[in-house]
Amino acid sequence: MAKFDFIQRRLGVLLHPTSLPSGTLEDAFRWIDFMSESGLSVWQVLPFGIPQGGISPYQCLSAFAINPALVGHIPTSFDELSEEDFQEFCEQQRYWIDDFALYMIIRSKFDQQPWFEWPALYKQRDSKTLDEVKHHYSKELKSIKLEQCYIASKWQKIHDYCQQRDIHVFGDLPIFVAHDSADVWTHQELFLLDRKGLPSVVAGVPPDYFSETGQRWGNPHYNWEAMQSEQFEWWMQRFHHNFEWFDLLRIDHFRGFDSVWMIDASCETAIDGYWQKFPGDSLLNTLKNEMALRGTTLPLVAEDLGVITDEVRALKKKYHLPGMSVLQFSFDEHDDNPHKPKNVKSETVIYTGTHDNDTSLGWFRSLSEDVQQHVLRSMEVENSDQIVEKMIKMV
Repeated sequence: MAKFDFIQRRLGVLLHPTSLPSGTLEDAFRWIDFMSESGLSVWQVLPFGIPQGGISPYQCLSAFAINPALVGHIPTSFDELSEEDFQEFCEQQRYWIDDFALYMIIRSKFDQQPWFEWPALYKQRDSKTLDEVKHHYSKELKSIKLEQCYIASKWQKIHDYCQQRDIHVFGDLPIFVAHDSADVWTHQELFLLDRKGLPSVVAGVPPDYFSETGQRWGNPHYNWEAMQSEQFEWWMQRFHHNFEWFDLLRIDHFRGFDSVWMIDASCETAIDGYWQKFPGDSLLNTLKNEMALRGTTLPLVAEDLGVITDEVRALKKKYHLPGMSVLQFSFDEHDDNPHKPKNVKSETVIYTGTHDNDTSLGWFRSLSEDVQQHVLRSMEVENSDQIVEKMIKMV
């Protein structure tokens, strides 16, 4: 992780590797050259994890493993990796990779069923049963670890090249993890689960301007009492793992670092729920102290879009975390809209639009004619063909 200077103004781009011509990191070096030649110095990506079922990297099979599909061709022979390199990698990543490999093998053994539907001895991590898996599937387990080792080696070369070209890689950390994941299976005591391994409450957000029924994400909530008793060990591992890959991180749904929306698991929508305080202050303070020992500040950006409370703003300010503004959100009649350029403060990462929005051109074309004219007047543009370039320049 290169030390990131939040004082220096930088121009960047949000582009996941799946949007490169090959859809993989095979194009990374050409992309980095293009960025450097264009004066771009921050490359923001979405999470690199293995999507659960679909294509969303915000519901992954592991909070640590990297999706092999992002890398492109992975050779069956790992000649470029010595046995010594491999053993060193496995030792350094022991806190997650052994359990991840076991999870993937057992999941395959039971036709990709989620862990909470496995037979009891597998679901409850019976030590004798897991030892039998390790014995019978030793080659397959090693292959999974080799794959992750190869991916890490390939990414290290890409990351080194970024640093040579003064380009910082901006990662993305989902605040929650998927219920069916190696993390929840391995650390069931750290999540609010019943005896069957099912969540008693799930995550989401309440009804708002965008949704009358809110958003029911379905992720299990953390058992914060258990996590605090372990000095947030799992969270520290997760942060530092991401810092090995990226130079700074966006914390998705930073609102949840103050309080989270608790939805009874039996509810089909997010309407019926309640706010529960989250010990985000203690967590960030623990991370801040650890980072201070490494000689750096918190390389974090808070995704603070939507309805944000004074408590969330105070938490962000306490740890000097930049927030976010989105230009597409700025064209309304409210003078105090925080996304309007005149209201954007220096401690902000400002976007034309994010991965949740349409492209600037698609967004503009989707507007009614009256709103299009309002946007053109607001940006002092006469020709709609200039709208994308003007939005980039304004940002």
